[in-house]
Amino acid sequence: MPLFHNFKDAPSHVAPFSHAVEVGGWVMLTGQMPTVPGAPDAPLANGIEGQTRQVMENLKIVLAGLDLDLSDVMQCRCYLTAFERDYDAFNVIYKSYFPADRLPARTTIGVTALAVGALVEIDCLARRREVE
Repeated sequence: MPLFHNFKDAPSHVAPFSHAVEVGGWVMLTGQMPTVPGAPDAPLANGIEGQTRQVMENLKIVLAGLDLDLSDVMQCRCYLTAFERDYDAFNVIYKSYFPADRLPARTTIGVTALAVGALVEIDCLARRREVE
């Protein structure tokens, strides 16, 4: 049976969803926005670098609530509203969160808009290590 997870320390929901859903050792994390946990009305960071850092930190919070971390992430889907302008700077920050030999599979998509006026959103798929 699937488990539906929500965490009080994670960013507030911006729509009707769970922070993560888990089944058979696989964990699907909802796309994280660059909002500040505990301060959903705080202004977003300026620029792709700051917003990417906040998104990655938010993913870490959700993963920690599941007793996982970024090393358990197998795949990411990344969404950028200004793909051509922000792609290179986004990659620098994104890559810094993973060991060079453990980069998840990834798709990056240019989109016309994201919730809360964000420049970036990332969702991911993680796998529990004890499940083989």
